[in-house]
Amino acid sequence: MQRFLIMAGVVAGLFGQAGQARAEEPRVELRAVGELGFLDVLSHSLRQGSTGTIFRFPEDGGQDNLYTFVRLSAELSLRGRHTLVFMVQPLDIQTQVVLRRDVTIDELTFPEGTPLDVRYAFPFYRASYLYDLLDGPERELSVGASLQLRNATFVFTSADGTLRRANRDVGPVPLLKVRVRWPLSRNWWVGLEADGSYAPTAIINGDDDSATEGALLDASLRGGVRITDTVDAFLNLRYLGGGARGTSDDNDEEFGDGFTSNWLNTATVSLGIQYRLPALD
Repeated sequence: MQRFLIMAGVVAGLFGQAGQARAEEPRVELRAVGELGFLDVLSHSLRQGSTGTIFRFPEDGGQDNLYTFVRLSAELSLRGRHTLVFMVQPLDIQTQVVLRRDVTIDELTFPEGTPLDVRYAFPFYRASYLYDLLDGPERELSVGASLQLRNATFVFTSADGTLRRANRDVGPVPLLKVRVRWPLSRNWWVGLEADGSYAPTAIINGDDDSATEGALLDASLRGGVRITDTVDAFLNLRYLGGGARGTSDDNDEEFGDGFTSNWLNTATVSLGIQYRLPALD
């Protein structure tokens, strides 16, 4: 009987601590997160038109440098369980090269030796909802979903301006999301975050008048330290990649047959800051 009372006391104490940890979390919390670092293009290919050239950006388009990486997000946490996230990700790479071979894009051929200005812009905006499965403010295992708005622009222009092909595309991309944070000590922690999807049908991929398939994965691993009660700093390693392949029928202004194959794989290294605004309750 005495042993039972001791065990009951231990269990009650654990539940009391869990309840206290939850009580310490504010009902409403706002967080601002920023990352700054560099992006490396691991591989990147584009084919415009079914008879077009497979244009490999690192080899043909000069995407063999490191590029500035910036990411900004705002988070609203409700009672420690529910989190809304809005994120913006700029990505605009502009290069100048001299072509070493003939390149055909949407039935227009840029001859070998052409000085070429290349712009690849793929900024996007993402809204997410997360639900935390764990108790307490220091640990997190959240699952949810995101809706991303892509805003793509591809432009190929000869330096004298006589040859040009441009393609623009805006559309929604639904994603599944997971986020984990685990304390290593009082101030140090590790975490991971991933958004991803595979869209085998055109409707899911945001283009209901085409035969396309697409995929996207944005996955990161980070380690951080709490500097003050309101500020955390972290180092983040990220893979960001994806693309689409198919034929679109919704743009009458296209020069070719509407076929596009675009696949991008990048890695980023960044330093981040998270700032927790004073609790609103």
